[in-house]
Amino acid sequence: MNIDLFYPNASKSYLMGYADASYLSYPYNGRSQIGYLFTCGGTTISWRSVKQTITTTSSNHAKILALHEVSRKCVCLRSIIQHVQQTCGLSSRKIKLTTIYEDNSACITQLKEGYIKGDKKSIFLPKFFFTHDLQRNGDVEIQNICSCENLANLITKSLQRRTFEQLVHKIGLRHLNDISLHDGEK
Repeated sequence: MNIDLFYPNASKSYLMGYADASYLSYPYNGRSQIGYLFTCGGTTISWRSVKQTITTTSSNHAKILALHEVSRKCVCLRSIIQHVQQTCGLSSRKIKLTTIYEDNSACITQLKEGYIKGDKKSIFLPKFFFTHDLQRNGDVEIQNICSCENLANLITKSLQRRTFEQLVHKIGLRHLNDISLHDGEK
């Protein structure tokens, strides 16, 4: 099977992130699977899927931890892009806002407002408000996305075949036979 990531010439090179968590995907030890994926110009440039090291008490908490991880990676990627642009003389101004998509609106609201709702057993360390600080500084914006459109679902949960194929195409994976070298995508 000849499948590769396809980076078209005519794409806009803005950074977008996607975060997701599959709550209690490891029920025997109370852990969840978290994942994130970044695209630049519509093609994936970075992704990660890992079992959380912290036990969470709700899907909301699992997704807040996923957003914390995607925010940390976002800072790194923004720094790399800024360095490359400056080194190549492409731009000396700050990178525009990075949009990070999440499919849990309650989680997004809590991080935007700077509070995390939880039970008495849940204690969130100040570091988990990092995403809120990035939003306040204008570096990132967390936006709601329909779960079936969240690219990070590819690496956190099982999907129906049709949804899987649509998301695989959206991350930039193409069959080599489907790519025309002169015309871009067929």
